[in-house]
Amino acid sequence: MSVILVTGSYDHEIRFWEAWSGICSRTIARSGESGQVNRLAISPDKRLLAAAIHKKVYIYEIASNSSTPLTCLDAHTNNVTSVSFHSEGKWLVTGSEDGTIRIWDLRSTQVHRTYDNGAPVNDVCVHPNQGELISCDQAGCIKQWDLSENLCSHELTPAGDVPIRSVSLASDGSCLVAGNNKGKCYVWKINEEKSELPRYQAVTKFSAHKKYLTRVLLSPDVKYLATCSADTTVKIWSISQNYEFKQEKVLQGHQRWVWDCAFSADSAYLVTASSDHTARLWEMASGETVRQYNGHHKAAVCCALHDGAG
Repeated sequence: MSVILVTGSYDHEIRFWEAWSGICSRTIARSGESGQVNRLAISPDKRLLAAAIHKKVYIYEIASNSSTPLTCLDAHTNNVTSVSFHSEGKWLVTGSEDGTIRIWDLRSTQVHRTYDNGAPVNDVCVHPNQGELISCDQAGCIKQWDLSENLCSHELTPAGDVPIRSVSLASDGSCLVAGNNKGKCYVWKINEEKSELPRYQAVTKFSAHKKYLTRVLLSPDVKYLATCSADTTVKIWSISQNYEFKQEKVLQGHQRWVWDCAFSADSAYLVTASSDHTARLWEMASGETVRQYNGHHKAAVCCALHDGAG
């Protein structure tokens, strides 16, 4: 089974890595191209890589060795901060500092829909039911957008106007975690729309890091939460049945800010990207680095991993 591991950097390069050997197998050099790589996503079928580079999203063919993108999605007017594929891989969802969330039809490469969030968007994730999006923004809001009705159906503001940096949805749709600029995490249990209970039921909040938080990510098996921070660490939190979060491990090794992370499909490994120019592969059971990926000349700020079924 093929493992696709990709990192993006302020050096404007995108690198593909052999996960176990640590060898860089391909570099998309983008020579003469300006714009840093902000975010990466791999399509469910492992065929395409979406790279958010400044205001545009470039789509590359993973099996090819060409540095020329298949297509370029160009409509945002400011930095694209998030990019994710819909489960069937026919749609792409992007969020931007221009205050909009866009849904793109990858067959026509046209914008299918635009949601006006107002404030700059920091992160967007697709609900596993594929019918809703959850976004978070600079104004401190978390919003649920319904794909069928073209509107914002729920809004949460857990910490006033403190910007919400990152959101993560459980793969089974059971809970939502958000992390803010001050290192605090907020957790909601997600109830069925049909139930009498509120859709988002606040269950807990905790301080994950004393410094700036960059990413929150729930593991595919929903047993762990990873939090990345400016404090150079990644913390691993175990999640009990009743949503108690307990710090299990502190992944230490990066020398500077940790910007992004990605879990393996079996939740046994975590990849991280850091300002120290490197990416690392961590074994969850031991909390140790099992591989380091060296090659970027500036901060590695985003990573993507797809080692599941294509």
